[in-house]
Amino acid sequence: MKALAIAVSILALALSACADRPRDNAPGGATSEVKQDTKNAALTGKVKAALAADVGLRTLKIDVDSSGNTVTLNGVVDSDDTRRRAESVARGVEGVATVKNNLTVKRGS
Repeated sequence: MKALAIAVSILALALSACADRPRDNAPGGATSEVKQDTKNAALTGKVKAALAADVGLRTLKIDVDSSGNTVTLNGVVDSDDTRRRAESVARGVEGVATVKNNLTVKRGS
């Protein structure tokens, strides 16, 4: 339930950011861009919620961006297993076709 609340909050913030973008009335112009931005924000929110729901990933700062059905993960994790787990969770989200895993593993000092 907590993960759902986080996801809804993230989605609301993302959608409010889209509302601040300028619009024009040209056919296929800004209106379709806003629609795509809304879809991207929704997919990003779903992936962030899935990562937050995973016990092993919820405390990590993983940045999620999406474009179409491609999700990009950025950040630093503690192991290769965690890196693979984050990618697997993202791939499991409905609507995700491709995951670009840019997560880096922080090696011991």
